[in-house]
Amino acid sequence: MIEISEIKVPCGSDPQILEGKIRSTLRLKAESFSWEISRHSVDARKKPELYDVYTVLVEMNHEEKAAARVRKRTVRLVEKIPYAFPECDPARPALTHRPVVIGSGPAGLFCALLLAEQGYRPIVLERGRRIEERVRDVETFFRTGVLDPASNVQFGEGGAGTFSDGKLTTNVKDKSGRNERVLKEFVAAGAPEEILTEFHPHIGTDRLRTAVAAMREKLISLGGEVRFSSCVTDFVAQDGMIRGVIVAHGEGACGSSSPEAGTMSALEAAAPPADSTYFLPAEAVVLAPGHSARDTIRVLAGKGIDLALKHFAVGFRVSHPQAMIDKRQYGISDKDEMRRLSLGAATYKLTAQMPSGRGVYSFCMCPGGYVVNASSERGRLAVNGMSDFARDSARANSAIILTVGPETFGADDALAGLRFQEKLEEKAYALAGGRIPVERFPDFAAGAAARMATAEAGQPADDCTAAESVRPVDDCTAGAAPDLRELTEEETARLCIKGRSAFAPLHTLLPEDLTRDFVSGMEAFDRTIPGFAGDEAYVMGLESRTSSPVRILRDATGESSALRGLFPAGEGAGYAGGIMSAAIDGIKTAEAVAHLWRPAADPEGCASGEG
Repeated sequence: MIEISEIKVPCGSDPQILEGKIRSTLRLKAESFSWEISRHSVDARKKPELYDVYTVLVEMNHEEKAAARVRKRTVRLVEKIPYAFPECDPARPALTHRPVVIGSGPAGLFCALLLAEQGYRPIVLERGRRIEERVRDVETFFRTGVLDPASNVQFGEGGAGTFSDGKLTTNVKDKSGRNERVLKEFVAAGAPEEILTEFHPHIGTDRLRTAVAAMREKLISLGGEVRFSSCVTDFVAQDGMIRGVIVAHGEGACGSSSPEAGTMSALEAAAPPADSTYFLPAEAVVLAPGHSARDTIRVLAGKGIDLALKHFAVGFRVSHPQAMIDKRQYGISDKDEMRRLSLGAATYKLTAQMPSGRGVYSFCMCPGGYVVNASSERGRLAVNGMSDFARDSARANSAIILTVGPETFGADDALAGLRFQEKLEEKAYALAGGRIPVERFPDFAAGAAARMATAEAGQPADDCTAAESVRPVDDCTAGAAPDLRELTEEETARLCIKGRSAFAPLHTLLPEDLTRDFVSGMEAFDRTIPGFAGDEAYVMGLESRTSSPVRILRDATGESSALRGLFPAGEGAGYAGGIMSAAIDGIKTAEAVAHLWRPAADPEGCASGEG
């Protein structure tokens, strides 16, 4: 087929106008052809003149001749290769037990789906609850501040990405068609078809919830099984090979104890009893726990599994009026005009290099979104951004973050970054008594400057350097978190926050060098987007779960070299950085399992899968 890129038409034009553009570009007269949109984006470089930019795929007779006649760089012949799961090799040994997939985030879910299609009948173990229950638990937490460690923004069916903007962009260049397979799977589960063509596709947390539930039902219809409230507390090995996992099932599962080692073989129940701990045998275990399963990481470290320290980033969520971002990016902010031009809430991507050598950049930008309390552990606080598909709230938010490594952690062992995360989250929790700490950026910058001046003078820190709006009523000490003024319902709604929040001296949270670079980065971004560091910029923190601080090492087979049969996968294992890349890694992991084994109980040599 012929690909034609960079076709520009004024924003809001009927896409059918493209047919004439195609005919003109290929110099066609009466020849018939079929076409489809492959990619769409918006060109706002000459704002307020805005253009839709399309890439289209054209099918017709004599394609080579037609493409050669044009001789333009924007016209080329391409071959569209659909994804195909590797063919089963009947010479491979069959599994004795069904494969186990730990975690139902994008990596675990897509791995399980692909395995189920090939007849492997995987068992998915999810420490949290199914999406319907999880949504209720999260909404209760936002309203009351009472956290359920088993069911929250981080843990539960769908993983952390379910309560996000649902962005499906990725830097993964996959020529095998895995990217398209992921997008088509989401569409089949109810996601909007436009994600197949948008340059920056997103689903939104509201659409993701229904898609995740539909994918679960498909998995079950293919012979897979999902066990909720099932937390893996240990890995059973023999002669360097995995033999199964210890599963705590029921309320508070991750706090359950393991059975005695001598009773493991007697606990091979087909289905778990309520509130129990049991042994589940398996020779293939996919470990896709998500980036917040710190207890699982510590279990692996205790068993001598090869782990490596990984750089990650920390910072804050920064919130602005969406109209300000629209005006800067599009040159317009009138909602009616934006609808007429079919423009969604504007996004941005910012980066700056500091004199220190550290980069400051925006991450996970949520147009028309909310800042949410994304905590998963009692006594620790983290935030994230979330948007519905419509992206129709009054504010935009983004993580403004800085990369950190051993020089910041003060150690270089595999768990140094994890410990650094935990300490910052504990400080963030204490800063506002478990509520989301909030500070206007001008106050943050002023407080940070006073803090730096005090440090340079060699004087003890003065907690009264916080701006007036963040000071406790009776006692000017940062430690008096319960006395900090909690945002009213009206303020919370205006600032588009999900979860209880309070004004607090957030500028005291990060180490001084990170705070200095954060302020400098915000000021640099203000030169690109005027007002970015202005009075309507609100800083909220802590943003610490940007990616896993640990990588679970795997070799060319996809397995842990220290424990054969254990397949680390996805963002929690350190091999992805978002929904798409995690899903793609899950597919790769399913292929790795199939490369070593045929399905259990497969007397014919190869199971009949859907392919």
